[in-house]
Amino acid sequence: MDASKVSQYNRKHEEDLKRLKNFRLLDDDFCTKVFEDIECVELLLRIILKKDNLKVTEVHSQYNMKNLQGRSARLDIFATDDTKAAMNVEVQRSDQGANPRRARYHSSLIDANITEPGDKYEKLPESYVIFIIENDVMGAGLPLYHINRSVEETGNGFGDDSHIIYVNSQIQDETALGRLMHDFSCTDPSDMNYKILADRVRFFKSDEEGVLTMCQMLEEMRNETALETTKEFALRLIIRGKDTLEEIAEITDLPLAELNHLKETRKI
Repeated sequence: MDASKVSQYNRKHEEDLKRLKNFRLLDDDFCTKVFEDIECVELLLRIILKKDNLKVTEVHSQYNMKNLQGRSARLDIFATDDTKAAMNVEVQRSDQGANPRRARYHSSLIDANITEPGDKYEKLPESYVIFIIENDVMGAGLPLYHINRSVEETGNGFGDDSHIIYVNSQIQDETALGRLMHDFSCTDPSDMNYKILADRVRFFKSDEEGVLTMCQMLEEMRNETALETTKEFALRLIIRGKDTLEEIAEITDLPLAELNHLKETRKI
């Protein structure tokens, strides 16, 4: 590696370490690494859902939920418990990212992905879509907002076992949830209330193996962003129509198969 590349690598590494130091659980990239751990997810869900005996059986972070007919989604955290309930947790610093229609879409995707052909509707598992938001997007100053379908004329619950919950991270009082939201805002694990979360955060911020894992993740994110930028540029060239796919492949270093896929998916 020549001197300029070494210098560039060292600069990026220093930037990554600085960024890592300032990460909080409210940063979704960091959050998804921390909550790959079942015990951490269990703590989170027990507090938010007020279910002390909840037992998580499976957890995935950055989980790709497919929709063969339309838009797929990458879920921050997707977990199931011992009752087969499906739970999606999203961490959003942006108010726009907490759009109600996004919550609705995630809920519908979960239903479509946890059922098999021939399953009876009454066997459809309970589902939760939980948005942990940096700001109080509902504006009522409450720590939790529960959204459940009801019958408009009677006010009775609809009973479809589909739940959407918004968590306001601004409320950091001495309740279990308030203490949890305090931890979501901390950059220093020594300031956190819940040991299980503090230990996990400390691992990724201070332990050599954990720091390496995070730096590798940040490098992968950079590469993914660069690839998406290249694809967007290639798509603009395809739409412009002045270059052949072979010429675009030479310009962008993208394989012809990828360019053909871009062209087909956009119906150009």
